[in-house]
Amino acid sequence: MKERTFLLSVAEMIESAESRIDDMEVYIEMLDLADSDDEVAQALDEAREACDKAVVAIEQMETQRMLGGENDAADAILSINAGAGGTESQDWAEMLLRMYLRYCERHGYKTEITDIQSGEEAGIKSAEVTVSGQFAYGHLKAEIGVHRLVRISPFDSQARRHTSFASVACIPDLDDAIHIEINDKDLKIDVYRSSGAGGQHVNKTESAVRITHMPTGVVVACQNERSQIKNRSTAMKVLRAKLYEREVRARAKLADAANAEKSEIAWGSQIRSYVVHPYRMVKDLRTQVETGNTDAVLDGDLDRFVTAYLLQQGNKDSDKDAPRT
Repeated sequence: MKERTFLLSVAEMIESAESRIDDMEVYIEMLDLADSDDEVAQALDEAREACDKAVVAIEQMETQRMLGGENDAADAILSINAGAGGTESQDWAEMLLRMYLRYCERHGYKTEITDIQSGEEAGIKSAEVTVSGQFAYGHLKAEIGVHRLVRISPFDSQARRHTSFASVACIPDLDDAIHIEINDKDLKIDVYRSSGAGGQHVNKTESAVRITHMPTGVVVACQNERSQIKNRSTAMKVLRAKLYEREVRARAKLADAANAEKSEIAWGSQIRSYVVHPYRMVKDLRTQVETGNTDAVLDGDLDRFVTAYLLQQGNKDSDKDAPRT
């Protein structure tokens, strides 16, 4: 059902883009039929509007193309932590929490606050949110880093300007049920005679079994049973358990790698600045995308920043894959 939902969304994006382009062509054709300047101006305005909508639809498809990472389609676990600065940073952390909850609401994601630590006077010290939805991690990974706010402090009796920091981390919420699939072609099975105590039958027949999982190099062996079939069954259980443990360790390393992207929550490490005073601007320092509509951004309008980051990362990956001359 998840795959069906994803494919339907892709088909809808393509149909939307085609429809916008068709509309634009119709309006352009209407220019030839226009009898007055007013009709020409109206046709041009409608063509421009259709063109803008077509560009948005195509950008959505391009962004979707960039969501090809191993865990991009997974749900996400979003963490927010206030930086140094006490109440100021804690209030900023709560503002970020609201911003991301609104962003998720805009995208139809389901959210659940699984942990939250309130500040002593206001705001929050930290919060953890589980986000469920198609490509939740793929989108929210663009927000990993330190976020900086500049404003007139509502907690300062002298109304001075303050700078606050808070960090955002995001890891994929992987399914707890790890499914281990073992293909027979990946196995090297050796049989041999058992050694040690066990009786004449055990020592004189090739009942012991050694199984090597070729892709990982994991080796298991069993010689406890008199029957080769029973030893093989036991060895397969042990192999499955070892591959499960290996996968658990790999996922733990993935989470550690994501957390390693956290920087010091202070000057010089921010990925985005939100300025409310003396002017109004939000600027992403990685992509240089900026806007003066800070209210909309703090209300969850983050698409321009997320899209720019994904496109930037996609271009970097393309450059790495390009052949060198």
